[in-house]
Amino acid sequence: MRNIINLLLIFTGLNFFYSCTKDLRLSPISQISNASFWKSEDDADGALYGMYARFRTQSRNLFLWGELRSNDFGPSVGGEPIDHGILYRNTLNASSPLSNWLGLYSVIHDANLMLKYIPEISFSDDKKKERILAQAYAMRAYCYFVMARTWGGVPLVTQPTEGYSEDVQRERASIEDVFNLIKSDLDNAISLFPDNNFEAGRFNWSKPAVNTLKADVYLWTGKRMGGGNNDFTTALDALNEVEESDVLLLDDFHKIFEYNNKGNKEILFAIRFMDNESGETADYNQSFIHTSHMPLSEELDEETQETLSGGRGFSYLQVMPHVRDLFIEDKDQRRAASFKEIYIYEGGYPDGNKTYYTAIQTKFRGVLISGQRFWYDDYVIYRYGDVLLMKAEAKNALGEDPSEDMNKIRKRAYGNHFSEFEFVNNSKDVNDSEIIKEWLLEKAFEGRYWWDVIRFGKAFELVPSLQDKVGQDHLLLFPIPLSTLSIEPKVVQNPGYD
Repeated sequence: MRNIINLLLIFTGLNFFYSCTKDLRLSPISQISNASFWKSEDDADGALYGMYARFRTQSRNLFLWGELRSNDFGPSVGGEPIDHGILYRNTLNASSPLSNWLGLYSVIHDANLMLKYIPEISFSDDKKKERILAQAYAMRAYCYFVMARTWGGVPLVTQPTEGYSEDVQRERASIEDVFNLIKSDLDNAISLFPDNNFEAGRFNWSKPAVNTLKADVYLWTGKRMGGGNNDFTTALDALNEVEESDVLLLDDFHKIFEYNNKGNKEILFAIRFMDNESGETADYNQSFIHTSHMPLSEELDEETQETLSGGRGFSYLQVMPHVRDLFIEDKDQRRAASFKEIYIYEGGYPDGNKTYYTAIQTKFRGVLISGQRFWYDDYVIYRYGDVLLMKAEAKNALGEDPSEDMNKIRKRAYGNHFSEFEFVNNSKDVNDSEIIKEWLLEKAFEGRYWWDVIRFGKAFELVPSLQDKVGQDHLLLFPIPLSTLSIEPKVVQNPGYD
């Protein structure tokens, strides 16, 4: 683990922690000497906000790992960047240029430091202390959950790295041991949260958000690791507890993601991005149109001109036809809120020859500031739509009727047309086909559909670029980059990539 260790030591020797809210007025943390730090509530607050700031830098990786391999995107008018094409074409190999796990281990290091030192700090309110520790446990669990789904078993680091020696290098733990730690951390987090409340903005872990993560974990182990009905029941119990909190479905689907509606009651946990406070949300601008590929204004209708206003995007990712065709035009409000097909009128609008140009995602379309478009969209980790779909999935796995939860989703989506699309309980297999389809319709481009199709065991059926690769099960995991293997002597490559 030398690359993890060395870089963590560099990071912790710098004033690397920053507030993720502009109203926070804390001194940056230097961990050059732990003897001079970890003394007060301010130190704990600074460490907490630093953990979230570092986690924010991982949003691009979360998108790449959890979305692109599902092939809902493909190349657009701007071409095919190498780090995108190998993902949505599923042509990964051991030498592919891929993001590694270092960034997530950096966040885990933050959590480990907090779990080691904060218990020794005196707080004016013990509930605040417990809430901070709960968030550290939750963050560590989530990071390991991401890595377990991406690479399988990974090295387990549960103590902060505060010095280097060869003894701290670790082999990859078994996938069972990784999930044992994840589940233990989730239990610790849930037991420490003093209530079911959300902090302002909903960009911190909360008890409802952790229960949603718990359900996600147990659905995974129930389906992928033989946990069966016991795990499905645990998932359903956690989701029922989430429903006791302050969450609801917004009537207007597109308002879930609006810049001026951050932290709304459908959000359970999101990574916060704001003007004058953070960089831009990585990769959502990749499915837009760069000025060099912008059609002439006279070739576009007014609505399209407005959608494309502000520029600054790139033209690399196009929403694929097999995804667009699933949405029922003029009946499913999620269609217009999720993507837009761009047509040009050769010879001028409206009489010119109408020609398809590309399709851009519009769920995360940025915000116009002084006439320019900036991608300060929050990266949503969990929202109430996830809860309802997971409930439907857990109920169906248990042989129960998932109609109530499915129809809550569909009533919002189809409105006056709901009677045409009402979900009716059927066999487990038929229900599963409908539920996984609803995951795509509801959660398209939110960075998790790749993991959904794996959980359902339908990757080789539903991902077009995998349909001619049936039997190559090693593709369900990512290869460990050679850059990592070259400096990690105890880490071995995933089978099928060596």
